[in-house]
Amino acid sequence: MRPRGAGGAAARPERRAAYARGRGAERWAAWWLRLEGYRILARDFRVPQGEIDLIARRGRLVIFVEVKHRDRQAAAAEAIGRRQRLRIERAAAAFLQRHPALAACRLRFDALLLSPRRLPRHVAAAWRP
Repeated sequence: MRPRGAGGAAARPERRAAYARGRGAERWAAWWLRLEGYRILARDFRVPQGEIDLIARRGRLVIFVEVKHRDRQAAAAEAIGRRQRLRIERAAAAFLQRHPALAACRLRFDALLLSPRRLPRHVAAAWRP
């Protein structure tokens, strides 16, 4: 089975490279969140309504995290558009339906921005639904 988003063997090399960079950025982001005291609940959560890069928990707080890697962190922040935020929110609702015990927790939508030769920037409450 080929990884989603990579396009398999027929994909252009630059597309496969971008997919690999994105997966690497998600691994780095998960490591960073663990250093901040979060426990990773899910990675690359996908449903027809949308997808979420990382879902993490610390105490009674559950965060839905969009990971963006760009040459500059400002460009990474700008890359999270309204349409993408809506897809993440719908995917979060699907995740909570599957895990009803988490619905009692505080919920937050965060962004983790990565760029070369810089420490990751965790933007808490990057947007509100």
